[in-house]
Amino acid sequence: MLNKVTLTALNISCDHCLATIEKTVAGLPGVRFLAGDAAAQQVTLEFDPASAALSSIEQAMAEAGYPVEG
Repeated sequence: MLNKVTLTALNISCDHCLATIEKTVAGLPGVRFLAGDAAAQQVTLEFDPASAALSSIEQAMAEAGYPVEG
């Protein structure tokens, strides 16, 4: 069963930012990018908790320059 989560991340300002995040998380096992909203600085993802931890997803986003708030 997949978990669905919406994350608010700093530094998202355009579609290019969302594309970078999509490429970053798509490279992680068990993670699927669903949608992004640059104006709200949010991305919605689905992930298999047996394959990926939320903390790993957040770390990958931070390393790409988009640290997750909260």
